[in-house]
Amino acid sequence: MDYIIGDVQGCYDTLQQLLKKIDFNEDRDQLYFLGDVVNRGNKSLETLRFIYSLKENANMVLGNHDFHLLVCALTSKKPNLKDTFSDILNAPDRHTLLDYLLSRPLILEYQDALLVHAGIPPQWSISDAVQNAELVHQQLRTNNPEKFLSKMYDNEPSSYSDKLSNEEKCRYTINALMRMRFCKSNGELEFNHKLNIDQTPVGFKAWFLHANRILKDKDIFFGHWSTLKGFNIEHIYPMDHGCVWGEKLSAFRLTDRTLISQESIEGN
Repeated sequence: MDYIIGDVQGCYDTLQQLLKKIDFNEDRDQLYFLGDVVNRGNKSLETLRFIYSLKENANMVLGNHDFHLLVCALTSKKPNLKDTFSDILNAPDRHTLLDYLLSRPLILEYQDALLVHAGIPPQWSISDAVQNAELVHQQLRTNNPEKFLSKMYDNEPSSYSDKLSNEEKCRYTINALMRMRFCKSNGELEFNHKLNIDQTPVGFKAWFLHANRILKDKDIFFGHWSTLKGFNIEHIYPMDHGCVWGEKLSAFRLTDRTLISQESIEGN
């Protein structure tokens, strides 16, 4: 059976309890993680090692915390005080684990669904999203990802245009697919708010609420937005249920479209 799992963020113990609940079997089942598998929780190293150990039985898209780990590991940027991935940075197998993250995509297509960490800008088609995600993926897989990563930590450009340079397109793509919550109908991004959709910044909407959104008939599974609660929109599946904040970690079983949740046991 195939399962989509929301933001783990280093909550290894809760992940193991969730896998027991769904009776996960490596010989039978496939796990798809929606990014942010590390950071903020206490066991980022154990979590990443476990996902890596599953080999072909697991895949993941990159989330902003996974990307932040790569930037801190491979450039001069220092971790923040709230970061909890020093165990990975100091691990003897860090290069293997970092290379695994560098090889992960920003988008996964699963049958008729799209898997992404934050969302997809309303003005993008599937081909737009996949092509721009692949542009980033190719840069991460070069012999010198450090140079690329050092140029990607910026909120600009906030809008996408075919006239942008490849570097600018990559920066917009990373911000849109890994960090976006609110945007304008033309895809202009906004990063000052992390609240629920009933507290929208002026002139912006949640990315999935725009009437002109090209992919409104496509199932989209995403994480990133743990405060997103109290709504039901067809084809939209928010999967960050706040495990690292003491709430839940969830798995969506694709076979019968069933949601299974495990209460967080972090800190217990």
